[in-house]
Amino acid sequence: MDSTFQPQIVLLKEGTDTSQGKSQIISNINACQAVAETVRTTLGPRGMDKLVFDGQRTTISNDGATIMRLLDIVHPAAKTLVDISMAQDAEVGDGTTSVVLLAAEILKEVKDFVEDGLHPRVIIKGLRQSCNFA
Repeated sequence: MDSTFQPQIVLLKEGTDTSQGKSQIISNINACQAVAETVRTTLGPRGMDKLVFDGQRTTISNDGATIMRLLDIVHPAAKTLVDISMAQDAEVGDGTTSVVLLAAEILKEVKDFVEDGLHPRVIIKGLRQSCNFA
C-alpha cells in the first residue's frame, strides 16, 4: 500500500495545547511582545537595571542576554526570542536587547495583517522582499 495515503500519527504529551490558526498566531505574537516588554527598559544609556529572583539567587543587571537567560520562559514562541538573544550574544557579544526588540516590533507590525486574515506565507514573502529592498 502506498504510504502517501496513510494518516499521520502525532503523539503529544497530556495537556498539550493543540490550538491552531489565527488565534494561535496572535497568542504567539502576544507572548513574544510580553518578553520584549521585560527587557525594553534596559536599552540605551538611560536603561534601567532589572532585579531577577530565581528562587535561590538574586541578580541585578541591565544586560539583555543575562536577563533573557535568567527568565524561565516556557512558551515555545517566546522561547525563540531567548534563542535569538543567545545567538546574538554568541556571535557578536552585544546587541542582545536590540535584536529581541527588533523581532518583537516586526511581530507587532505583522499582527494587524494576521488579524485581517492575510495568510502567514504572504506575510513572510513580503518581509523577505523588504529585506531585499533594504
